[in-house]
Amino acid sequence: MTTEEQTSVAGRLGFQPGQIVQEIGYDDDTDQELREAVEEITGQDLVDETYDDVAGAVLVWFRDNDGDLADALVDAIGMLEDGGDIWLLTQKTGRDGYIEPRTINEATRAAGLPQAESISVAKDWIGTRLIAPQKPR
Repeated sequence: MTTEEQTSVAGRLGFQPGQIVQEIGYDDDTDQELREAVEEITGQDLVDETYDDVAGAVLVWFRDNDGDLADALVDAIGMLEDGGDIWLLTQKTGRDGYIEPRTINEATRAAGLPQAESISVAKDWIGTRLIAPQKPR
């Protein structure tokens, strides 16, 4: 994808200027152009797992060998402010680290995160927006 296409994809993911976006699962295979496009839209650097405040959105890069997906999603919920989005980024079919849709469905249900939509976010990655529960007040 071109840089312009990546910026458009990042915009379709719903990121806003000034928004803090936390990133979980960063590795050598994450899509750098998408990361840069998110930073361009928000005007903020992505923050990692060590960030100690809530974020407006969480990007979860996850591969088949990354451990327990439901646990990672529950962790993401705790990092999110009310009304924020979790985007689960998984490898497309046939790529190293691909996760079967059934496994994703089971993990999102176990974490209490209904799936809202999925879109192609990069050459090798699919993004699935998950609906985070409202936190008790």
